[in-house]
Amino acid sequence: MLDQTTKRKIDSARQILVGKVPDPKAQVEQITNALIYKFMDDMDKENEEVGLKTQFFVDEWKKYSWTKLLDNRLSGQERLDLYVQAITNMSKNPHIPQLFRDIFKGAFLPYNDPRTLSLFLKEINEFNYEHSENLGNAFEYLLSCLQSQGDAGMFRTPRHIIDFIVSVVDPKKNETILDPACGTAGFLISAYKHILRQHDGMDDAGRPNSEKGLSPDEKNRLMSNFSGYDISPDMVKLALVNLYLHGFPEPKIYEYDTLSSEKRWDESFDVILANPPFMTPKGGIVPHKRFSIQANRAEVLFVDYIVEHLTIKGRAGIIVPEGIIFQSNKAYKQLRKKLIEDGLFAVVSLPAGVFNPYAGVKTSILLFDNEISKKTKNFLFLKIQNDGFDLGAQRREHNKNDLPLALEVIKKYKLTFSDKNFSEEEKQIAYIVAKEKIAETGDYNLSGERYKEIIHFANQKWEIVELNKIADIGSGNSAPQDKELFKNGKHVFFRTSDVAAVHICDNLFDSRDKLTDAGAKGLKLFPKNTILFPKSGASTFLNHRAMIGIDGYVSSHLATITPNENKILPKFLFNLLKRIDAKKLTNDQNYPSLKTSEIAKIKIPLPPMEVQKEIVEQIEVKQKAIDAAKEIIKNLERERRYFGASLRKLESVEWVELDRICNLEYGFTDKAKDNGDARFIRITDIDENGMIKTRDQKFINLTDEAKKYLLKKDDLLVARTGATYGKTAIFKESYPAVFASYLIKLDFEKDKILPEFYWLFAQSDEYWDQAKKLMTGGGQQQFNANAIKRVLVPIISMERQRIFVAEAEKEQKIIEANKRLIGIMERKIEDVLSEI
Repeated sequence: MLDQTTKRKIDSARQILVGKVPDPKAQVEQITNALIYKFMDDMDKENEEVGLKTQFFVDEWKKYSWTKLLDNRLSGQERLDLYVQAITNMSKNPHIPQLFRDIFKGAFLPYNDPRTLSLFLKEINEFNYEHSENLGNAFEYLLSCLQSQGDAGMFRTPRHIIDFIVSVVDPKKNETILDPACGTAGFLISAYKHILRQHDGMDDAGRPNSEKGLSPDEKNRLMSNFSGYDISPDMVKLALVNLYLHGFPEPKIYEYDTLSSEKRWDESFDVILANPPFMTPKGGIVPHKRFSIQANRAEVLFVDYIVEHLTIKGRAGIIVPEGIIFQSNKAYKQLRKKLIEDGLFAVVSLPAGVFNPYAGVKTSILLFDNEISKKTKNFLFLKIQNDGFDLGAQRREHNKNDLPLALEVIKKYKLTFSDKNFSEEEKQIAYIVAKEKIAETGDYNLSGERYKEIIHFANQKWEIVELNKIADIGSGNSAPQDKELFKNGKHVFFRTSDVAAVHICDNLFDSRDKLTDAGAKGLKLFPKNTILFPKSGASTFLNHRAMIGIDGYVSSHLATITPNENKILPKFLFNLLKRIDAKKLTNDQNYPSLKTSEIAKIKIPLPPMEVQKEIVEQIEVKQKAIDAAKEIIKNLERERRYFGASLRKLESVEWVELDRICNLEYGFTDKAKDNGDARFIRITDIDENGMIKTRDQKFINLTDEAKKYLLKKDDLLVARTGATYGKTAIFKESYPAVFASYLIKLDFEKDKILPEFYWLFAQSDEYWDQAKKLMTGGGQQQFNANAIKRVLVPIISMERQRIFVAEAEKEQKIIEANKRLIGIMERKIEDVLSEI
């Protein structure tokens, strides 16, 4: 386990470098080179202490020893010159192992500051070389500082996810183990530690048992069983160091293109563990012809490669993007068919935020066991809701964690291939499906929830009925084509757009369009409490729900569910239906659509009316708290609109054109992607409240050109086009971010105006009255630099600006508190429904 002193030393070394070496990857490289340099000198000193000869810094290389480098008689410039000479020539030193020569190949110092180097070397001098667990853990912590490796679609796999997969696959001491996309060797290190724990004489609870320790020969053989490939020479270097510091004298890590090279194709392994790149590089991949699935997608080829390279009793654990699970492309279908027939026995669905802040991509774990797969006709699905950390950008630890429970489920399943020994708690996250059911549609979809009953209920004491048994299921009316039939109408006509506007609503009274008496003639009138269920549209749109609060007419694009109120309370049914993930009811995930026959087959529990009433009352109490909190948020956000008007009433306010106190800069022109070195903030990331959204994050690589557009804290961004044109957002985050070309950055004279103060003004009606007059363009409105520079900005004293900002911050805290209250109450409602 990493001790705090070592962690502090690493943090301190990085802090010394950060001003000169801002890239985390470059920081890791500099610290790695310096540690290896220092450790070679330490080993020479150990040899001298026991009467042996030095082995690394000998002959003409003596002048480069660490001891000479830190000689106090050297000036700062002399030390810098000596260090540069040493690291740039170290790869030529014939007295050091080939591993170390590889590490120093191409080494250089990316700054020319003697003071920074002296401070840095002094911090590195605090480390002492040992073949110890502490040192290896320290290096793993250093590697955790790496952010996204976007060039190859790679990003660091969270340690607890790695350890979970290794525990499931359970590698043994005599088995060969491979990671074909090894990065910094995280999976290999975890597997090595797992095997050592199997032979430490202690059980999982720390009690002594009969396990035998590994002999020196067994340990040497064990370390020779591990192999790793990576296409990146930087990753290979870090993996080599990581394994060396964990005691591997000659790590078997190879710079190798797993997908394009045939050199190692004929090798096979007992265990394969991997988180392959999720992204196919620009220009695609040119794989060789020995793959069983002909494709050019990296994730498809990597999974195919792993299946092909397992031994007859082999096992594997692979992290894959969600596309592998359900996409309808021919190669994906062929791959899934192969997996089900060839070793796959379980799929573990992970929450969408597991890889935050590097990527928001939804992932799953594929688990293979060639022996188990042949023994059962069933298939195990697990859905992880919580992994021990929240799903925000910071990934803060909390006490909800389904992974230990999932591990127990898998252990039980391996013994019986059934769920007969699963506890009720375990059944909430796990379910078993027959392989023939997965194969029957021909698309071999591995979305587990598609095969379970639409909702899994924790308490099965109530009868489960199909929806058509307790409600009339149908569709609305075809809309009249004559526009005159909607002119000055009085009868509500609910369309899909009305449902989309409210998202989830149990009391929808009004519609955008209204029918005249003539328009309503002959159309079916739906009674109050009819539930509206969208049948088509974007995948997220299918999960909008509304219950009408008055009798009304309904569009044919909406399914209608009219409850039989003698059997079920409408609000009880509505609360059940709003939990349904309608995307799971349809095969087409690109433009999904639903049939009323599919909706009619949704299964729900039917408790007695008295129980339904009690549940509805519990939910309504919590819903009232939610509605009250939303009203407070709405009113405080509305208050901001009047901020500009209040400034007009103040005396001694100077109104100046924005370009007199501000420089304007357009953003970077490039394409966003799912991973990279920095967040790529686009116009769609600014919401209607002038906030930068954190969902659906996109990224970009920090090229020299892109670095010019890095944001600083309190930078202001204005959307110049799109749905939020004119909106101003303030950057309050700590992560690296670049802004896109359809955004304008405002760089104010800080002695004239506070960024927070301008942001408040930019949310007000006063600002928008000006902005609308300055907009350019026809159908697509623009708010370019020529327009925005003419906005009149209020200038008041800095002291008064700070007062306004402080008041706004207090109001924002109230808004955030009410948002948290909404989250708490929504979870409580979910808990009530989960107990049905």
